[in-house]
Amino acid sequence: MRWLSFGPPGGERPGVMIEPGVLLDIAACRPHWPRDWAGLLAANLLEEVRRLAAEADFSARHTRPLAGLPLAPPVPRPSKVIALGRNYPAHAAEQQRRAPDRPLLFAKAPSCLIGQGCPVVVPARESRPDYEGEMALVVGRPLKDIPEERALEGLAGVTVFNDVSGREAQFGDKLWLRGKSFDTFGPIGPWAVTLDEVGDPDDLRLRTRVNGETRQDARTAEMTVSCAGIVAYVSAQMTLLPGDVIATGTPAGVGVFRDPPLFLQDGDIVEIELQGVGVLRNPVVRPTPPRGG
Repeated sequence: MRWLSFGPPGGERPGVMIEPGVLLDIAACRPHWPRDWAGLLAANLLEEVRRLAAEADFSARHTRPLAGLPLAPPVPRPSKVIALGRNYPAHAAEQQRRAPDRPLLFAKAPSCLIGQGCPVVVPARESRPDYEGEMALVVGRPLKDIPEERALEGLAGVTVFNDVSGREAQFGDKLWLRGKSFDTFGPIGPWAVTLDEVGDPDDLRLRTRVNGETRQDARTAEMTVSCAGIVAYVSAQMTLLPGDVIATGTPAGVGVFRDPPLFLQDGDIVEIELQGVGVLRNPVVRPTPPRGG
């Protein structure tokens, strides 16, 4: 099942794809249910949504064509966005670093999230914006100290993520939060896909293209820590809540470690494709720096 959120910021509505190019407006069909995906997941209604879509228990007036709808992050305002550093050995190697022996966690501010087609707007004083194509996991229910063998049961699906990074801020601060959390630096979507449809999340092809040129090409099987291992580890450190996002790390090929470096430019189009999910596509806008630096 493919589920998503659509509508403008502050007016997002939950939806589910019922056929290619057509979605079901869940809030219109079930007005007594929670009106966003965080609420639906917290109320344990994911399977009810699946049955609703499978049994076509709705009328045509509750459906909408996908074309032209603004797509929001699958869960627009999660309680937290957790990400992993150097979870692909080749990405660690391009930094001349070793892959860590346990997940290296950092956070992105949830306010950085944007949906399909929304522009990544680079702050005027950030001179080295970079892409990082990733697979992200969406938590489906509260998880605390979940064992690895049951960890995937707690997921509502997987989606595509771009861990956009301001390298000037990231490396200048020697901390990652600011450079990873500028507004619009978290494109995610265009939808989430449940594991029964996407298949094994530990063996999916992940590619990043900038203006059609492939910059990253790997399989999630290359990750040092598996999806189940990631969820189990994070849940041992903090309680995961429905709708929380875990970005699982990026493979080799990011711009900053190329020779010469390749940073995002005004007008670039970044596409990240995850097998079984689809393509996340966002333009880049770089305002002219103010006079004086």
